Amino acid sequence: MFLFAPEKKLHPLLIDLKQPFIHRDLSWLQFNSRVFAEANLKTNPLLERVKFLSISSSNLDEFFMIRMSSLGRSIAIELRRNDQKQLRRLRRIRTTILGNVKKALDRQALSLNSLSSELSSVGIHIILEPKSSESVWALAKQVFDEQVLPELLPPEPFGSAQLLLIDNLQFAGFFGSGGFFRIPKKLKSVLALRDEINLKIYFFFLDRLLEVFLGPAFGLSGQPVVMRLTRDAELSVDLEEEDPESIPDVVLSNLSKRERGRPVRVQYRGSPGQDFLLLLQKHLKLSPQQIFEIPSTMCLQGLWSVLHEVPENTQATSNLRYPPLKSLVPHEFEKLNDIFETLKSRDFLLHHPYDSFEAYVNWIRMACADPHTTMIQQTVYRMDALSPVIEVLKSAAASKKVRVFIELRARFDEFNNLRLADELRKSGIEVMFGFGKLKLHAKIALVVRAENGVNKLYTHLSTGNYNSVTARQYTDLSVLTANQEIGEDALHFFDSLWKGQVPHSFKRLVPAPAKLHRRILHLIEGEISTAKSGKPARIVGKVNTLVDHGVIEKLYLASNEGVKIDLIVRGACALIPGLKGLSENIRVFSIVDRFLEHSRIYYFESSNSLYLSSADWMPRNFFSRLELAFPVLDDRLHRYITKVLLPAYLEDRAKARELLPDGTWRKRATSPDGLTLRSQFYFEELATRKYEGTPLELKSL
Repeated sequence: MFLFAPEKKLHPLLIDLKQPFIHRDLSWLQFNSRVFAEANLKTNPLLERVKFLSISSSNLDEFFMIRMSSLGRSIAIELRRNDQKQLRRLRRIRTTILGNVKKALDRQALSLNSLSSELSSVGIHIILEPKSSESVWALAKQVFDEQVLPELLPPEPFGSAQLLLIDNLQFAGFFGSGGFFRIPKKLKSVLALRDEINLKIYFFFLDRLLEVFLGPAFGLSGQPVVMRLTRDAELSVDLEEEDPESIPDVVLSNLSKRERGRPVRVQYRGSPGQDFLLLLQKHLKLSPQQIFEIPSTMCLQGLWSVLHEVPENTQATSNLRYPPLKSLVPHEFEKLNDIFETLKSRDFLLHHPYDSFEAYVNWIRMACADPHTTMIQQTVYRMDALSPVIEVLKSAAASKKVRVFIELRARFDEFNNLRLADELRKSGIEVMFGFGKLKLHAKIALVVRAENGVNKLYTHLSTGNYNSVTARQYTDLSVLTANQEIGEDALHFFDSLWKGQVPHSFKRLVPAPAKLHRRILHLIEGEISTAKSGKPARIVGKVNTLVDHGVIEKLYLASNEGVKIDLIVRGACALIPGLKGLSENIRVFSIVDRFLEHSRIYYFESSNSLYLSSADWMPRNFFSRLELAFPVLDDRLHRYITKVLLPAYLEDRAKARELLPDGTWRKRATSPDGLTLRSQFYFEELATRKYEGTPLELKSL
């Protein structure tokens, strides 16, 4: 279908040399490199750099637990089929991935050394080597004796079967003399000790403490090999045949499998010897490339705790972090009695975290206290355990019908969602779970009010979770509307879920899996038709992930017909831009900054169609999840997103990277006028000025 002659530099990234698609996992590793690059950027405050180093490490943990596990399963399937061509392709990709990971580990070690040196000048000491001096050794031993040793059990005699008892992401210690320790998972990987007299704070890594103090504490000679095992953590729970009442038990029983999933990685420090390494390979069924000798520490993911342990006054006086964001609560959401009347005249756009999540909380709080409200319904994918919304909904259950639809299979939030479901049920709230193979990922809330004998519907739709913690860390967009067609669609959506049916037949909303993929393709085709008629045609898409081949192929066709396409893709991107005869009208950017870019925006200029959504452009969102895309119908909101917000993202020259035709990413050059726009700072400034000079400014009504 496409003329595709990739240059040699692009070859290692491709799924297949004959297909114009970058492999999603290799593209994701590039994204993690962009995250890691922020740890080395001197213009970022020191503790922000520590945060990015920590994130790059925890990202790799999840990558192995999910993506590498999936790749391993694919290889196992092809082994059974004896498809040698597919096996060679998958093994080539795995080898490339593991080689890239090894290089990333070396870069992380260098970054940690640099950050440790810079932080020591402000009294924050990250200690890699507990024996570096007598005073450091004494502090390290104090931390080990007080915080680690009381949690340890005596060593077990070592046998190869012991390896199979190590849980996912658990540390273990092995002595050549035969002693074996499984380290309790409740121990922190980074441990702190404050020196209040000298105003210093010390941080020690668990694995490095174990290397030095574990043997002497139990009378064992020599230095241990300290290892950490990563297992397959993907859960596949099909609820189609389950009794709704038994669903929590089914999910809970499957969670235990995560701790003992198939091994996918071993990290270690020390000198294990060839025999021990061969033992790991044999009994854990790992290739040599899946066993990583770690140059610095296996605890980088725990560095996030440094941000919380360093006193706020130290952070502020030393400019170690960005100043706290002062999120705006629009004044309409402070006058609780007026909000429903105001919504009748116009929709509201909230841009988190610049607009406070408290605006949504106040809306729900007012609905719960409002005597005219008869019903409240809401989805939950990832809600923080201490969310104020929980208490508000519980208090409302005594006087109104409250329904909450919870997805118990939200990855790594399963336990939290199980507890939340139990708590809500006990308060009288009607709780429903996702069903079948489809995960409930749509973010929607509906308030029904009785007004003059007629039910009026008020809807909140969002690109992000109802989570007050991540609402301060992620960028998301949400819309509050009194549009009755939107409300009727929302009511139909919830009614369908309650009956265990896949929703479809909407007036305004676009659901997945029923229609979203087809609608995206249709909208792209509309731009192609416009371009063929000689008129300007343009597409702007902002997503976290772009890996759906059907959408990418259609975008390639659009490019060849002259449609101008700008894509803002935070993470993995399988599309290759800028190739002559294939994608020369496509640009791809990625922004990694203080906040995690999380909003999804689809804009098709010739049809003036603008949608926001919780769905990325990837097969699982189109076909394996219950998703919603919602149109922006209010002209003010439409103009703000298309004339202010999207252009700001596309003009970002401070944090944006651009994907090149050879598959590499580069920092964008400064604009011709010499100005360097930083989109997240710009959005913060707009919110502070209450959107003065934009279509959202109140006086522009």
